Amino acid sequence: MPVSDSTSAAPVRADQRKAAAALLRTLTPSAAELGELFARAGHELALVGGPVRDVFLGTLPADLDLTTDAVPERVLEITARWADKTWTVGIDFGTVGLRKGDAVFEITTYRSERYGPRSRKPDVRYGTSLEEDLARRDFTINAMAARLPDYEIVDPFGGLAALRDRVIRTPGRPQDSFSDDPLRILRAARFAARLGFTVADDVQAAMAAQAARLSIVSAERITDELTKLMLTGAPADGIDLLVRTGVADHVLPELPALRMEVDEHHRHKDVYTHSLTVLRQAVDLEPRYGLAPDLVLRLAAIMHDIGKPKTRTLLPGGKVAFHHHEVVGAKMARKRLTELRFGRDVIADVSKLVELHLRFHGYGDGEWTDSAVRRYVRDAGPLLARLHALTRADCTTRNARKAARLAAAYDALEERIELLREQEELDKIRPELDGDEIMALLGLTPGPLVGKAWNFLLELRLEEGELGRERVTAELLAWARRAGIRPPSSS
Repeated sequence: MPVSDSTSAAPVRADQRKAAAALLRTLTPSAAELGELFARAGHELALVGGPVRDVFLGTLPADLDLTTDAVPERVLEITARWADKTWTVGIDFGTVGLRKGDAVFEITTYRSERYGPRSRKPDVRYGTSLEEDLARRDFTINAMAARLPDYEIVDPFGGLAALRDRVIRTPGRPQDSFSDDPLRILRAARFAARLGFTVADDVQAAMAAQAARLSIVSAERITDELTKLMLTGAPADGIDLLVRTGVADHVLPELPALRMEVDEHHRHKDVYTHSLTVLRQAVDLEPRYGLAPDLVLRLAAIMHDIGKPKTRTLLPGGKVAFHHHEVVGAKMARKRLTELRFGRDVIADVSKLVELHLRFHGYGDGEWTDSAVRRYVRDAGPLLARLHALTRADCTTRNARKAARLAAAYDALEERIELLREQEELDKIRPELDGDEIMALLGLTPGPLVGKAWNFLLELRLEEGELGRERVTAELLAWARRAGIRPPSSS
């Protein structure tokens, strides 16, 4: 649904502002005491940004963000005897943290910040007024304040109206806002996904026009925003906004490349649309597997088919195949997430899930052998619950009968896994002889041959289950003879 530009919003009535102030007073009473302290010291103090927005959205803020005309050193002087604890980690950016009882505050001096044409760090300067401070904020829903101690609502840019209209707008021209801090481009998608808001047309246009400016932002900051977006309640909506505005071309180019890549079964409009559906279904499945919210699963869901464009092959009759796209996709996911500076474990787990996402379908509709079940569990390892969710989410067929058949097949697999888990230590599948025992039996010292023997016993364990020490020893000795290894007893 089209949304008008950032300047169009019906005003909020005086009685609505009064009610908003009363609500803030009720939900954040500890802020008033601090406001009185600053007033006695001759300084301004106001609740600002997220806490104000969240209270109006019906959410009680955990921490309280405030802004003041006092410089950080003065803030420390004013609160020295009042606060139970203070910290100055962000003092170089004008922020002082403090705690009083259970209430946590972050107090930031009025400021403005701007990125240079090629700078990766903003130029931060102290401001002189609350209105000037609000003008630098990213979106109108975050550019509201409540002057303390009276909780007078200050909303010069229509933040309350934007909350009412459920729309993301900017205090000034969006192109100026995104030029000042390009990371706000990603933040727009994150807030839209988190709150279920639409994004004003002029804001979307500015996102598209300024997307290339993200090149000056560090990979770590981009990854932090993408992580927050992926952990919202509707990450697919945020991702889709990034793709539609061309922003994804600069941060996750593998996703827009999926558009119009029709899959081999012609089940979906394109692979991109399918991937969004898989992400949505994965989010819905998280509670079933005790995962919500899970960054690894969500990244794997949106990236599971990114290998398809590179493996697309035309077949006779107009059909299309994507052979080994899961292997190619796993390598692509690893490369992209590494460039974005995601954590090592996240990179490894996401790429592993992408590689495994077709494993279930590789067994066809036939009965799973115990060996196949063991291998499935072993290959998934600690990612098994996530693989369950991803495999189920990957079923997006509109054919109700086929969907029911696939669901029943996966139900049966999960039942088999649980049945075998009761009989064997499925989660810790390993040979029944360890490395020391293998070396003692075969008269070997540490080296490649020990590894080969261990792998042989592991394959035996996967194929036939637990056989007992006597049988396993006999199988190992037979393998050694075939390999030309002379155990001590044979010499």
